[in-house]
Amino acid sequence: MIPPAVDDAIDLSRVRRALVIKLRHHGDVLMASPVFTVLKRAAPHAEVDALVYQETAPMLERHPAISILHTIDRSIKDRGPAAQLIGDGRLWGALRARHYDLVVHLTEHPRGAWLTRIAGARWGVAPERARSGWFWRRCFTHRYLLPRSTPRHAVEADLDALRRIGIWPEESEKKLVHVPGPDAEKRVAALLATHRLARGRFVLIHPGSRWLFKCWPAAPTAALLDRIAALGWPLVMTGAPDPAEAPLVNAIKEALETPIVDLTGQLTMAELSALIASAALFLGCDTAPMHLASAAGTPIVAWFGPSDEHVWGPWRVAHRVVASSAHPCRPCQLNGCGGSNNSDCLLTLPQDLAFAAVIALLEETGTIAPR
Repeated sequence: MIPPAVDDAIDLSRVRRALVIKLRHHGDVLMASPVFTVLKRAAPHAEVDALVYQETAPMLERHPAISILHTIDRSIKDRGPAAQLIGDGRLWGALRARHYDLVVHLTEHPRGAWLTRIAGARWGVAPERARSGWFWRRCFTHRYLLPRSTPRHAVEADLDALRRIGIWPEESEKKLVHVPGPDAEKRVAALLATHRLARGRFVLIHPGSRWLFKCWPAAPTAALLDRIAALGWPLVMTGAPDPAEAPLVNAIKEALETPIVDLTGQLTMAELSALIASAALFLGCDTAPMHLASAAGTPIVAWFGPSDEHVWGPWRVAHRVVASSAHPCRPCQLNGCGGSNNSDCLLTLPQDLAFAAVIALLEETGTIAPR
């Protein structure tokens, strides 16, 4: 273990309970999963809890290092001020009752500062903000720096919070962690049997995202799938039960010349994770299921447009990133060109480029078509 290199390292022997806060989307929460692994290893005597939005809780359920998973129900604000006050009061009471010694806040979300104060922890660590006011500085005894001019993968950026307080992550601890659970495994086994699919003998595609500007159009997606099917691979498609994703899924199915097992909207997050773990190859864009594939160790071919693969790309898994080299503006981090929700760097991405990535990855992993 690398010893602390900071003068104000936290005395972990005095940490009985720690709270890690990650108020972001599904994929962001999953990429924070190594923080719990590292913190529990560094302080095995301590209980490590998590606080996330209610809808993202499935990304951390059954994590072996987490004792209690607190959640914030964002929909409660739609029920009026009284309901929100009651909900906030319950959360504050639950946090106070745990008597945390350490709070690790992994974003610049201002709510984390209030929650840290409410928790009453002796130590708190959070990112250094460009305009850190007195309240932010007062809430956190330690603040960690992030590079401004160069990209840093989100997993490493979260782990920087622990480095700042004297905990250096081991390489073996940086893997994403997601545990589907026995119920999900059983459901997926039944689905595979129903559709006559064998583990490791099919290709799974998750083409959609709530962020449409990250998605590849239907025509090249279908053409890619037809070429993969011609190699002898059965195809499975998944997607969220989101009406916004339905047009893309339907257009792909209409353009396909080969059969595909469509499980769109039929799986829980745990079941999706178990299914991805059963696939030989995952195809998709920068979205939470891609990160589930990283956690499962399933090889990934992912297309990237406005988002930066150096920050959000596949993590510690065999993969290929397909991205345009003809657009010097990418990654622009915008929701499409000019905020249009359409990204030219994806609309014009050659289908041949994606197919070549699939072939290269199959060869690298020694994966042979089931035909």
